[in-house]
Amino acid sequence: MNGASRGTGRWWRPRSLRTQLLLWLVTLHLGAAMLTAWFSFVAYGNLVHNALDEQMRLVAESYAGSDPAKLPRPMNGEAAFSRGAFIVQIWSADGRTLRATSWPVLAVPLQAQPGFGDVNTGTHAGSAWRVFTAPPGTRADQPRVQVLQNEDYRRRRALRRALLEGLPITLLLPLALLILWIIVSAASRSLRAVARDVASQDERSPTELSLARVPDEIAPLVGAFNNLLSRVRSAFATQRRFVQDAAHELRTPMAAIGLQIENLRAHVPAGEATERFNQLEAGVTRAQHLIEQLLHLSRQDAPQGGDARERVDVEVLLRESVSQLMVLADARRVDIGFEGSIAAVVFAPAAELRSVFDNLIDNALRYAPEGGVVDVKLHEAEGHAVVDVLDNGPGIPPAAIGRVFDRFFRVPGAVAGGSGLGLAIARTAAERHGLRIELCNRADGPGLMARVHLPSAAA
Repeated sequence: MNGASRGTGRWWRPRSLRTQLLLWLVTLHLGAAMLTAWFSFVAYGNLVHNALDEQMRLVAESYAGSDPAKLPRPMNGEAAFSRGAFIVQIWSADGRTLRATSWPVLAVPLQAQPGFGDVNTGTHAGSAWRVFTAPPGTRADQPRVQVLQNEDYRRRRALRRALLEGLPITLLLPLALLILWIIVSAASRSLRAVARDVASQDERSPTELSLARVPDEIAPLVGAFNNLLSRVRSAFATQRRFVQDAAHELRTPMAAIGLQIENLRAHVPAGEATERFNQLEAGVTRAQHLIEQLLHLSRQDAPQGGDARERVDVEVLLRESVSQLMVLADARRVDIGFEGSIAAVVFAPAAELRSVFDNLIDNALRYAPEGGVVDVKLHEAEGHAVVDVLDNGPGIPPAAIGRVFDRFFRVPGAVAGGSGLGLAIARTAAERHGLRIELCNRADGPGLMARVHLPSAAA
């Protein structure tokens, strides 16, 4: 999981665990709310129907048992549909003649079977009715009573009752979802913390991740990652030891070979033998330089220890680098100069900074043509301090710009003598202490400009 890059994306990404968890919880809460509303509607519907049925029965019995018979009060359709008023019908004892009714518009015959029933007077809205037909009386001339109530009114009343009961749940649902969001975000914070710890790892010295804040569910994953880091550290250490041991073992015989070649120079006859001897000597010198760079590179790849950070005057350091490399410049008949227009200070180990500038100036001297020019400038660009190393060599093809910092990469057609490690060493040392190296071909003519951006507090 690359939490540093992917964990900062939009929260609704379908592969996000937080998104999936929130979607499931929200779905479950909404489903539970809908199920609760449906259950309330059914439960309160039965309760309302039973209560109204009981009232219909009592009304019918009160009319059927009165002597003399009571006459129902007239009413209108609004009372029947809007307020659910009972419509009372008084029938003759034989059930054939309607003697009185509270709403003559409703024509519903006396039901054959006493008790509760449902009738429908048409297909329009409000045509469904609940009916209670009182059983025949004990006297032969006792009238029959039938009571009706609109079914739509009953459903509306049950729905209103269910909505009122479910209103607190509906109002609390957004609050519950907000609490869920906070809880899920808090639970995923530990995952983001682990991702930040992974992203902050130094590739040269990876450290184990702490399990103190890790949830139990992902502790095995973090433990497996720590085991992988342990194996990576072991592989890095083995590689560094191999390079260091090999370089150390090669230094002594290469130094001996160089000494023997120097002693042999006086015995080499002039002519073609001297030319071949010079080539041999250049190859040995190049091999010695490569061994030294391998040792330097292995030290840089080692875990960063307590390197003493000190206050380094960049101008003084650059002048020392130029002076030390003056011998190489004279050998190649290259005019090297330094120009400093600002004062800059960097807090870092002096040897590390010296490695950055030495490798860049050495690279410029090697690629500048004989009789060429190398300029080292300390100045301000775009509001911050920079160091420019400029040469008038062939430059770098645009296709190779992105690879020149790779170890052992050499630009096709480059002059002999380089190892392909100088720029890699310079960049490693620069990045370790907050510097940034930028390479580009010069716009004012042939050659390359290597610009080192110093830290913002350097100027």
